[in-house]
Amino acid sequence: MDTLSRTPKQLGSALRRYRKQLGLSQTALSSRIGKRQATISTLESAGSATLDTLFAVLSALDLELSLRRRSKGVRARLEDIF
Repeated sequence: MDTLSRTPKQLGSALRRYRKQLGLSQTALSSRIGKRQATISTLESAGSATLDTLFAVLSALDLELSLRRRSKGVRARLEDIF
């Protein structure tokens, strides 16, 4: 399942969902990556972390980062409305 995150907070929420799907506590995840539980809590609540920490968490959750152009809303043409 792909998850779109455009803000640090959205990214943190997505990582929390994936962690919980795997049945991991914040403490268990922090042990896997050699960081404090508070670091995981900060990442999940505010999306704030170093890139090294972010990539360690992604790896521990068996996730990867993919970059793509931002999608933009498409305005309906007037003739398509009627």
